[in-house]
Amino acid sequence: MKKFRLAVAAIALSAVGWQCLPAEEPAEAALEVSVEIPRLNVSEYHRPYVAVWIEDENRKAVANLAVWYQMKTPQDQTGTKWLPDLRQWWRRTGRSLEMPVDAVSGATRPAGTHTLTFADADERLSRLEPGEYTLKVEAAREVGGRELLELPFAWPAKAPRTQRAEGEEELGTVALTVRP
Repeated sequence: MKKFRLAVAAIALSAVGWQCLPAEEPAEAALEVSVEIPRLNVSEYHRPYVAVWIEDENRKAVANLAVWYQMKTPQDQTGTKWLPDLRQWWRRTGRSLEMPVDAVSGATRPAGTHTLTFADADERLSRLEPGEYTLKVEAAREVGGRELLELPFAWPAKAPRTQRAEGEEELGTVALTVRP
């Protein structure tokens, strides 16, 4: 019975303790990218390679946000031979990278919507000077096509802003939300 009373007291104290702690505000993301990979009804389907990056006004790549390509294991580099199919990304920044890139590269994604969130303290965003930029999302698929979507934005944001671009085949809706 004594153990039961101690357990009840401990539960009561922990409940009171949790109520007394101030609620912590979640850190709000500065940049959120949502990429939809559509489900295609084709006879031979391969997941697309996708690159997400930011370019400045001079069309120079200033930040790689994500590169999804075929990876069986992080040590397996066989999928990298198809990265040049992401033509714009490859020409701007891809060919100078050694894959895999920590916190950037990863395996291809299945059909569905995938969200990437970056806090303003993220190294890739903290290096951006104030100005006009373009978010670029490129997809290429074996036995498929290639598609590139662009969304211009100002950095840092003065007010929250969300914009969307619609793909036609390899990409669905790509949404960009920028918050101050």
